[in-house]
Amino acid sequence: MTDVYADYQDGYEGSSADRIVAQFHAIDDKVNAMRDQRLNDPDSLGDKLIKFTLPTLAGLAAGKAFQLLWDRGPGRKTAGDAAQQGLVMSLAFAAASAAFGAIVSQLSDRGSQALVDRRHRKARR
Repeated sequence: MTDVYADYQDGYEGSSADRIVAQFHAIDDKVNAMRDQRLNDPDSLGDKLIKFTLPTLAGLAAGKAFQLLWDRGPGRKTAGDAAQQGLVMSLAFAAASAAFGAIVSQLSDRGSQALVDRRHRKARR
């Protein structure tokens, strides 16, 4: 309210209104750009679900499989200095699991994108 009054006192009656209108135009332009982006998106809801669920399920299954293999192999507890070995093995498991998870994530993302691209090519025919 004070800005409008200050603008009026300085003889710029229309400047605050012009700024408000300009801000509304900027918002309108942004909304129109977002609408155009949504309308021009080639992925359908099914495509988006495929690109979400396949990597999620692949990551979940791979993580569980990795944990089962780890528990049967290097993660098996042995007698001796269990606390020291437990810390080292926990760190090794965390590093190996993160690396394996990153690889599975990249491959499943690429695979789901390839599946969607193949569906788009078939739909164009």
